[in-house]
Amino acid sequence: MTHSRIVIPGELLSDRAEQIPYAFVEKGKTYSTVVGLFSEGKLVPLEGPYEPLEGDIVVGVISEVKFSGYSVEINSPYIAFLSSREIRERYSMGDAILARISMVDEVKNIELSDAKKLPQGRLVKSSSVKIPRIIGKKNSMISLLQSATGCEIYAGRNGYIWISGKGDQSLAERAIRIIEVQAHTQGLTDRIAAFLKSHSKG
Repeated sequence: MTHSRIVIPGELLSDRAEQIPYAFVEKGKTYSTVVGLFSEGKLVPLEGPYEPLEGDIVVGVISEVKFSGYSVEINSPYIAFLSSREIRERYSMGDAILARISMVDEVKNIELSDAKKLPQGRLVKSSSVKIPRIIGKKNSMISLLQSATGCEIYAGRNGYIWISGKGDQSLAERAIRIIEVQAHTQGLTDRIAAFLKSHSKG
């Protein structure tokens, strides 16, 4: 049984050049870009910036309108691009969208596709490493949040969560903050259900 070790940005992971998410290769060796747990060639970030991967569904905000398309801020050191050819509708600065990452190249040029504009709402920033817990197994946690608060909730793999609809957006955000803090604990779904029930206005 190999133990995980905690690594910090810049720490050596391998004496060889290896394709490991959240790591970079320099002079034939592989180093971590995040604070994380490293074990058997896998690096699990504990915190840190979102590392874009092809196929990820992300929530983004239009940050620049160009002739050829849109720059989109996706909670990453890198800006994503949405081509005008990919979309039917027009967007404005500050619009929130849900989109899929269709390409990431070696220098982190990111292209988006399958974009849809999100309705009026509020943007909640979380850590991308907490998103799987906020969504839950088979969408169980996010479904619970939506049904208890009456909001539509879109959680992107990049750590941006969009809460919209006529429901209790404040309650939804408070529940998400609890999930973040207690993401590593057992019985979390039951505790969140109890919290939502006791604070629901309905």
